[in-house]
Amino acid sequence: MNEPQRFVILTHDHPDLHWDLMLDTGDTLRTWRLEKEPVPEAEIRAICLPDHRRMYLDYEGPVSGDRGTVARWDGGTYALLEESSTRLRFRVDGHRTQGIVEMVRSNMSDEWMFVLHGAANL
Repeated sequence: MNEPQRFVILTHDHPDLHWDLMLDTGDTLRTWRLEKEPVPEAEIRAICLPDHRRMYLDYEGPVSGDRGTVARWDGGTYALLEESSTRLRFRVDGHRTQGIVEMVRSNMSDEWMFVLHGAANL
């Protein structure tokens, strides 16, 4: 098992409200757009986005290019448990979310299914 890294979940209001899940990889943030609030046991469509800059681990405010505003929804650490081309599992320990996240890729596309198995302290 890998050492814990940082993660952040941001609310982003452009073009409509969604949640950006970002995992620190050391150089960049691996990023997915979640269509719904990440609550336990809900299957949530997640679209893989280009990697983002690490500054978003701590940033809140306007996004360049008139692309709305981001605000921290949760943050903490994660530890990678399993990774393949079609599956990603990691443990999260955040302020609002704790547990195991499973992500399964759909037909080798940019679309994934996100499920949090654990608790949410809403």
